[in-house]
Amino acid sequence: MRALIYLLGILALIVGSAAGAAEEVPVPPLAARITDLTGTLDAGQLASLEAELRAFEQKRGSQIAVLMLPSTQPETIEQYAMRVAERWKIGRAKVDDGLILIIAKKDQRLRIEVGYGLEGVIPDVVAKRVIREVIAPHLLANDFYGGIRDGTQTLMKLIESEKLPPPAQAKASASTDYQSLFVILLIVAVVAGGVLKAVFGRLFGSAATGAAAGFIAWAIAGALGAAVIAGLVAFFIALLGGGRGYYPGGFGGGRGGGFGGGGGGFGGGGGGFGGGGASGSWGNN
Repeated sequence: MRALIYLLGILALIVGSAAGAAEEVPVPPLAARITDLTGTLDAGQLASLEAELRAFEQKRGSQIAVLMLPSTQPETIEQYAMRVAERWKIGRAKVDDGLILIIAKKDQRLRIEVGYGLEGVIPDVVAKRVIREVIAPHLLANDFYGGIRDGTQTLMKLIESEKLPPPAQAKASASTDYQSLFVILLIVAVVAGGVLKAVFGRLFGSAATGAAAGFIAWAIAGALGAAVIAGLVAFFIALLGGGRGYYPGGFGGGRGGGFGGGGGGFGGGGGGFGGGGASGSWGNN
């Protein structure tokens, strides 16, 4: 009896060790729109796909990410995809317009995971058709680049038909326009102000500077309020600047602001997923 219990204990340890060995595949950190853990895509292909998805995000605001890995085992691709979605948070917060394409090369399985906000334009049946008719034929021919390229292009066309909030960059560009306007007005106040004050005197020269700055602001912005404010600001800068002009401090080279400069990494925007999408296979699976 003791021998039997001993053998059962050994068997339990073996089974437990085997179960422990079958650990979940970790979710890689998100650093780019295209993550290839299989080494299938070359540098040129990665750069081309990355650029296309980046341009789409800048234009529409929606985020698309692609992950290629050898296998999702012991999990199904659906289980693994949800962990990726929860970790990466592709898509904008409260808009939930993210989409993830996952390809498990060794398993010959793939999945399109669709964010909440895109489930209307890319329902499960449509995602299934994209897999079956667009992506899978390329993968069957061992053309992974072509499958990802054509698949993401098809998905982007579908997203373009959906009414979504404009990307945040549009708002940022408006802010940048006003920053450029301020720089122009500052130059007018400093350079033109010194000349006009030398010709017309301090008070009338400053008034002429304000009038010129207001006219430029009106011509650029097309808003009377902006023109009035710009004129007053330029007037006081010229008036208080002294004979040699006024150069306010705090401008340290002009490019040290909070812009990534294109060299930073890629990150999710806080989008949510609820399991929408479809899975498929190619080959014998």
